[in-house]
Amino acid sequence: MKNLNFPQLFSRYSLNTKEIKNRMVLAPMTRSRATEEGVPQNMMSVYYQQRAGAGLEITEATQISLQGQGYANTPGIYNNAQVEAWKKVTDAVHEKGGKIFVQLWHVGRVSSSKVNGLQPLAPSALKANKTNVYIFEGENKDATFVDVETPKEMTQADIDNTIQDFRDAAKNAVEAGFDGVEIHGANGYLIDQFLRSNANQRTDKYGGSKENRTRFLLEVTKAVVEEIGADKVGVRLSPFIKFKDMEDPEILDTIMYAVPVLDSLKVTYLHLCEADWDDAPQVPEDFRVELREEFQQTIIATGNMTPEKAEELLSKNFIDLAGFGRKFIPNPDYPKRVQHQLPLAKIKDTHTLFGGRDEYGYTDYPAL
Repeated sequence: MKNLNFPQLFSRYSLNTKEIKNRMVLAPMTRSRATEEGVPQNMMSVYYQQRAGAGLEITEATQISLQGQGYANTPGIYNNAQVEAWKKVTDAVHEKGGKIFVQLWHVGRVSSSKVNGLQPLAPSALKANKTNVYIFEGENKDATFVDVETPKEMTQADIDNTIQDFRDAAKNAVEAGFDGVEIHGANGYLIDQFLRSNANQRTDKYGGSKENRTRFLLEVTKAVVEEIGADKVGVRLSPFIKFKDMEDPEILDTIMYAVPVLDSLKVTYLHLCEADWDDAPQVPEDFRVELREEFQQTIIATGNMTPEKAEELLSKNFIDLAGFGRKFIPNPDYPKRVQHQLPLAKIKDTHTLFGGRDEYGYTDYPAL
């Protein structure tokens, strides 16, 4: 039964060959519930299964290598133990009729050797100002924030190895049972660092012009498409987000240069990460019009999303799917509550958003 207030949001949708039951997406949210070795814990299977009422789930950011890790207890998808653990998650979601993509992540310079024992890598040896990451330390494993470190500028060999890591992670994702992967090119992490002129000051073929600064994104995407097929590949970008010292006046032109190329690769979707704070910059309508003209596949938008805003964007054909984040945390059955106008729960303890030794604040929020 459709909610008459949100007929677009609760209509079915064909994501290439995948039929999904509504237009609501569980947006990627880091929760740091993996082991110290990056292995998903059993409670993560419960967490994602509880939220399988979304038309599509996109997992928390998942590192493609140890080098790619930037925060404590985030999951990886680069070794057998991680792949086997992720199989439990995908099986649990599919058991409930859901679809799930894994977000592939390399943080670049947004890291510290205190997280993984490695000096961060980045397009240029430029430290991100006013940026920190967290580790868990002490007897109670409390979250402690530490400044990011000055990264090492990536060599061509580093770049080639990282592209191969993305390719291998995508292959692992298919083995783990995921319906697809999302390449994380947003929010100040490695791919975004290559895109932005203030973070990328290289003088080789990966720096300078927008054609060069998009090269890494496009090489990664082509490698992943070649490995698992374009129908299983999405890309996330954040043209209007500037945190993590990423303000770049050229970023919009740079991204709009890349979009038609991504369209030609037939990636299954483009996921716009939009700012989600109260005074965040509004995305201009003319940008949404241009994006729709340049990209013919599925468009997802996430950030400060409400059902009303989603319905409006869907009705105007600016997007095809709408991502929702924090509302899903205390409301595992969030789509059902929206559809039937049922009461919404609130987050009971913000300390449990990132990290936790048990299910408290994670899988113990009940469905109605």
